[in-house]
Amino acid sequence: MRRLSAALAACAFACAAAAGGTGTIEPGALAARIAWADSSLLVLDVRTPAEYAAGHIPGAVNIPHSELGARVGELDGARGRDIVVYCRTGNRTSQALGILQKAGFDRLFHLQGDITRWSEEKRPVIASQ
Repeated sequence: MRRLSAALAACAFACAAAAGGTGTIEPGALAARIAWADSSLLVLDVRTPAEYAAGHIPGAVNIPHSELGARVGELDGARGRDIVVYCRTGNRTSQALGILQKAGFDRLFHLQGDITRWSEEKRPVIASQ
C-alpha cells in the first residue's frame, strides 16, 4: 500500500510538472515521497536559519527567501527535480516560487499549509538546536 501511495504521489507531481507553472502538494503526499526516498525530489525551506534549526522537514535544504535570488545557482543541480517549497504560512513561499520561476525552474510545488500544517498533522520534524 505504501508503494502504491508513493507511486500515486509521483504521478501527481509528474502531471503538474508537465502542465508547467507551480503546483501544490498535500503534506501526506510529500511525506510518502520522503518515506520512499524519492531522488527526484528536493524540499526547500525558505525560512530563516533560526526557524530552520528550530524544526524542519526531514531532508529539507535551507535557503532563506531573502537570500534566494543571490543563491539560486546553488540549486542548478536540481533543475530536473521536483522542488517543494515551504515556509511558515506561505508568504515567503510565494516570493521564493516567483524567484525560482524567473530563474527557469519549472517543476515547482508549494506545500499546502507549509510547516504549520505539517506540524499540526504531527509529521516528523528535525530540530538542529
